[in-house]
Amino acid sequence: MGINTKFWRGKRVCLTGHTGFKGSWLTIWLNKLGADVTGVSLPPETMPNLFTLAKVAGLCRNQICDIRDIKAVASIIQATQPDIVFHLAAQPLVRVSYRQPVETFSTNVMGTVHVLDSMRGVESTRVAVMITTDKVYRNNEWPWPYRENDALGGHDPYSASKAASEIVIASYRDAFLSAQGVAVASARAGNVIGGGDWGEDRLIPDAVRAWQAGQILQIRRPNAIRPWQHVLEPLAGYLKLAEKLWSNQELASAYNFGPHTNEISTVRDVIELARNSYGSGQVNYGDEKDGLHEAGRLALEISKARAMLNVNPTWGLAETIKRTMSWYRSQHQGSDTLALCLAEIDDFEATL
Repeated sequence: MGINTKFWRGKRVCLTGHTGFKGSWLTIWLNKLGADVTGVSLPPETMPNLFTLAKVAGLCRNQICDIRDIKAVASIIQATQPDIVFHLAAQPLVRVSYRQPVETFSTNVMGTVHVLDSMRGVESTRVAVMITTDKVYRNNEWPWPYRENDALGGHDPYSASKAASEIVIASYRDAFLSAQGVAVASARAGNVIGGGDWGEDRLIPDAVRAWQAGQILQIRRPNAIRPWQHVLEPLAGYLKLAEKLWSNQELASAYNFGPHTNEISTVRDVIELARNSYGSGQVNYGDEKDGLHEAGRLALEISKARAMLNVNPTWGLAETIKRTMSWYRSQHQGSDTLALCLAEIDDFEATL
């Protein structure tokens, strides 16, 4: 499953959402591989944030842009002439989507339209990997994992917007970009964990913030089950998918990226592993009655990515949590943020 350094060296890559958590990690990795990266995104939303601390702006052509502005997006892609496009920019939070549904739909659906439409007529572009989410499936609380051909849907605006964007992606692939020679795939990744995430309403960042401040961590839904994985796992999948699409356009379709089924775990399990790794920390587990609907169980079937792309999960949940808490501890104690990320990528690449 190793990443092909020779493939990426000198490749022109346009990456939307490069100021976010996953986008910052992917920019760092692409720069390490020798790619020529142009990042397109709004400024970072949180303080602190990985983008600023790791000085990611210095690793790419940093373009601050709202993907809801189609003229701005098209201008950047025309000027960049990318070989490969990774689309990560999004409003990524379920609970925010309840507060800001219009912004969520406009960013996640029309933003995706703008990125895809801006590739029309760009002769250099051969691959587009469009990142959605594991929450695109109509969640029936099944005890088995969702496959790529299961029905799309979404109760909350975030999930619905991402399901809608999957339809947009398939439409642009079939109606325009396939005939142009662009291989367009969507990537549906499970819940990511890793150092450098300070996002709102995210499990590990909430724990780190609370415990570093000596406060009690409040957990709404301790029994919710999710496909947790280290952030580098899906990013490796995206990179491998792009490599495969470059030489085989027939692979252009939707792919799940997540842990092995036996590694899916409850929120409580994740927090207890995190607390053990951190060494201390108080937790108050709620009664799961906070008024907003969230799926109780979600798991992904990853056999397609394993068979078609040779992508296999590497780090289990315990290793993921241990490494993540160690990253936050080291960063809090003054270690260089970019060096921590590069060391983590080195360790991960050594397992591929």
